[in-house]
Amino acid sequence: MMPDVNKLSVQVVYAQAHSVWQVVVQVPAGTTAAQALEASRFASSFPNYPGDTIMMGLYGQRCVPDHILSDGDRLEIYRPLTFDPMESRQRRALHRQAFMTKSRHRPKRRKARIAAGVMDP
Repeated sequence: MMPDVNKLSVQVVYAQAHSVWQVVVQVPAGTTAAQALEASRFASSFPNYPGDTIMMGLYGQRCVPDHILSDGDRLEIYRPLTFDPMESRQRRALHRQAFMTKSRHRPKRRKARIAAGVMDP
């Protein structure tokens, strides 16, 4: 039996903290990401999905809902962030500064200079 050239096979994936939900849907050619998401019945499977708009992407690259899909695409649904990445970076930097045990004003290591071929005058 010949595969229908007007149908696309698209995998829809949603990774939760402890499990992965995935569905393969057969959609007509020219289907958008939003239409494939609707065909996968994601909204009925996850009625408590947090967030107003669903963030999605193809193979780790964010896409818009009106992106036209190709055969074999993997549409990924992303969870909303539970923290601000910039705030986390700042907290890590403050943590490193608080626990730095080396003095900022210590003399440079002579061994490293010798290994690099630089000699003191």
